[in-house]
Amino acid sequence: MKTFLRWFGLALCVAMAGCGKKTESTTDVTVRPAAKVSDEILIGEYGSMTGSTATFGIGTHKGIMIAVDEINDKGGILGKKVKILLEDDQGDAKQANNAVLKLIKRDHVVAILGEVASSCSRAAAPICQENKIPMLSPASTNIEVTRNGDYIFRSCFVDPFQGAVISKFAFATLKARTGAILTDKNSAYSVGLAQVIKEEFAKMGGKIVADESYQANDKEFKPQLTTIREAKPDIIFVPGYYTDCALLAIQARELGITQPIIGGDGWDSEKTTEIGGAAVNGCYFSTHYHQDDPRPEVRSFVEKFKKLHQSAPDSMAVLGYDAANILFDAIRRAGKTEGSAIRDALAATKDFQGVSDKITIDKDRNALKGLVVIKIDEGKFTFAELVKPTP
Repeated sequence: MKTFLRWFGLALCVAMAGCGKKTESTTDVTVRPAAKVSDEILIGEYGSMTGSTATFGIGTHKGIMIAVDEINDKGGILGKKVKILLEDDQGDAKQANNAVLKLIKRDHVVAILGEVASSCSRAAAPICQENKIPMLSPASTNIEVTRNGDYIFRSCFVDPFQGAVISKFAFATLKARTGAILTDKNSAYSVGLAQVIKEEFAKMGGKIVADESYQANDKEFKPQLTTIREAKPDIIFVPGYYTDCALLAIQARELGITQPIIGGDGWDSEKTTEIGGAAVNGCYFSTHYHQDDPRPEVRSFVEKFKKLHQSAPDSMAVLGYDAANILFDAIRRAGKTEGSAIRDALAATKDFQGVSDKITIDKDRNALKGLVVIKIDEGKFTFAELVKPTP
């Protein structure tokens, strides 16, 4: 019996060791000693550098790197240079999870910038919270993102504010009284924003006469659009991401649907007009800034960006720049790189002058800031309206 137990115990140990090895391989995370702790502050960044929302990650990264170059040219923070470690999550929530695990366990970053897509931020936020690593999202507007814990922040507005603005603009400015809505049912961003739009539009006296859905990367939308055409709404709400929204607009116009289409900041990409062409003319979306804003902060950043990239920055570049600078300011005020100290400093951020607006972090770790509504006119993004949050 004793011999059996010894053999059983040995077999159990081998099996457990094998399981542990398999888990490590699945997440591709190898813990290693921190490097250059003495002269660098390591900050992680994760985003969609490839995939269907790649312009979001690329734009954000460009903005972050301008902020990094500026801070390092001034001597860095706390006497140390800042180094960004970037992970491409391809816009996929599972990949976002793995990316953040790598940045924390393998690279020993002190804080993390990302993501843009709310689904990816919601997937990675619990990992940052569990490991007490502050995470600051530049652009995830879904209200649930920061509810993962006190180490999770955002420097953009939230969907309840964005949805209310979209609904009011449709009702008051465009005089719409009936609306249809098309939601990406697998996107936390789209589902959350759609719910707010429906609630706020109804509060003002509007009526949703068609409520349809699709899935990201769908190519055929005509069945849903046919239902919408038959309902004859005054306006169509499409709170999704640019590739899908542009294809939706093309197919809507092919079906003879001429009503204005309105969306959120997920539309804010040069790909919207590149893919959608004439079909997106007359459409509207809410976003974070407009390049023609005369404020000196905007003019300075646009000039820097154009010199580096020979094009005007999109909103993601601006949001990446603002988020990075808010984080740098918090580390400077914290006086150390411990997670709890950075967390407390981020929470105390008040009236930080960013490019997108003056930014204050509220008690729920969300940003209080303004919003602009853009109209697409002859292939160009033109300013339509500026809306400030109610104090």
